[in-house]
Amino acid sequence: MNAHAMLVHHTRYRYDRPVHLGPQTIRLHPLPGTRNVLSHALDIAPAAHTRTWSDDACGNRIARGVFGDRVPHFDVTVRLTTDQTPTDPFTFTIAPHARMWSANGMNADPALGAYLLAPHKATEATPTPLLDALTREWRATLPCPTLDLLTGLTRAIAARITYCIRLEAGVWSPEETLRNAAGSCRDSAWLLIAVLRRLGFAARFVSGYLFQPERDAPERLGCELHAWTQVYIPGAGWIGLDTTSGLLAAQGHVPLAVAVTPQDAAPVSGLLDQCVATFEAVMETMPLPAMSEIHASPRRLTRPS
Repeated sequence: MNAHAMLVHHTRYRYDRPVHLGPQTIRLHPLPGTRNVLSHALDIAPAAHTRTWSDDACGNRIARGVFGDRVPHFDVTVRLTTDQTPTDPFTFTIAPHARMWSANGMNADPALGAYLLAPHKATEATPTPLLDALTREWRATLPCPTLDLLTGLTRAIAARITYCIRLEAGVWSPEETLRNAAGSCRDSAWLLIAVLRRLGFAARFVSGYLFQPERDAPERLGCELHAWTQVYIPGAGWIGLDTTSGLLAAQGHVPLAVAVTPQDAAPVSGLLDQCVATFEAVMETMPLPAMSEIHASPRRLTRPS
């Protein structure tokens, strides 16, 4: 069966008056080398803007839009064609010396240094007893097979943290997510990163698309913005771990931006005049002709910002 599908993703900002926009950074291009991406196009409106493409320090392909005049709105449209043929996420080889993970870690590459820094260092002002306890629990299992550790920890966080949709901006601290025993995908991903770094792994935050059957209509293929974790395993490279499902990232995951912190992986960021703004995101997943058995599935999310 042909498993090709197209996503059309509209992001729309509406302002109560024409405003000056600072340079807008758009991180909605698939990470270079993503194997399940067939084509990608990005459009920005209003048309009177200057657009430049560049690669940031993490290897993300980013677009920057600069507007000379005041604008009443700002729109970004992505058209992405992917191959959703099922893949085996375990088709990688771990370096022999890293197949058993020790309490001292295995990452000696200085290029990974930023991804080893603990997100939240405990101090007297900001104690992290829940995060400390979770880390001790998993450190007590070391040394153990690396893959067993990673899959077990990912499943444990997925079971412990109830998934919830949070429309407000920002990411909870790992301690806050543990205290609430709930969080969005970005919250649980950030929690996993905190534990992994304390165990000596290099780990980074991922923002991207997730293609999967609709919850209420499994015959339909849907897509949504999602967040997960990538961990660096010597010999295997960066491997995706999804704390919402408790599984490794597979064909449905399309990474758009990777970063040391969640703030640096935001799909769109930039400054604007003080105003009343509304935000709307619409995603439509459409089968290509050979996949007529899967129906288009529009998704709409509206909130004030």
